[in-house]
Amino acid sequence: MTTPKRYELEDAQWDRIKGYFPPYRTGRPSSLDNRTALNALLWLMRSGAPWRDLPERYGSWKTVYSRFRAWVSSGLFEQVFLELIDDPDMENLSLDSTIVRAHQKATGAKKTPNVWSKIKLLD
Repeated sequence: MTTPKRYELEDAQWDRIKGYFPPYRTGRPSSLDNRTALNALLWLMRSGAPWRDLPERYGSWKTVYSRFRAWVSSGLFEQVFLELIDDPDMENLSLDSTIVRAHQKATGAKKTPNVWSKIKLLD
């Protein structure tokens, strides 16, 4: 088992979802396999970098983008999500009442009319 680089899937994670990815069908075979393309997408999402800043180890950003669009159109990510939904990753979970704020009117409190609209100006 190899140690994955930052933001990449581990072997066990890839083994769970690799059956959902479509096999190569027509034309010239791509030099970019599905796992590398998915790892490139994970790197982009986690780093927040633009497509053109994709590291060279993942291949051409255009190829990764094309693969991403095809997977979105086919509904692949929904299938993978449904497979992995029962195994949440709690590594980055952080809820605290100091960061979850709502305006008082968002809680259903009674709305009071504007005080200034009731005051009549004297001439």
